[in-house]
Amino acid sequence: MSRLMQDLQHSPQLARLAETTRAPVTFYLDGAPVKALSGDTLLTAILMHQRHVRISEFSGAPRAGFCLIGACQDCWVRCEIDAVDANGIAPQDRQLTRLRACSTLVRDGMRIVTSAAASPLAGNDDMRRGGKA
Repeated sequence: MSRLMQDLQHSPQLARLAETTRAPVTFYLDGAPVKALSGDTLLTAILMHQRHVRISEFSGAPRAGFCLIGACQDCWVRCEIDAVDANGIAPQDRQLTRLRACSTLVRDGMRIVTSAAASPLAGNDDMRRGGKA
């Protein structure tokens, strides 16, 4: 593989050229804190940091969205949701819920998982249990 192709594989898909003055937010992408701007969709925020939105649970191939209007379901990602009580967050109470990255706005503190197989919470995925999207 050429050096150019190797560099491209490890570079973000998107680069921000405009609207750089919106308020920054921090979210977590596969456990790592990353920055986005208020008003970004998850799709934009993720592709500002890597070349794909998720890894397909069926083929293992990278996916980066397709229709950009929420119809194709190619941009599904999982978001960790915590059950919080007076004592804080209990790790065993974390659940994954699926979101369409192209139509969901990034929020400060979101924890996004791009590969269900890589997540220790994969068994808690609402969709795998036949729950709601």
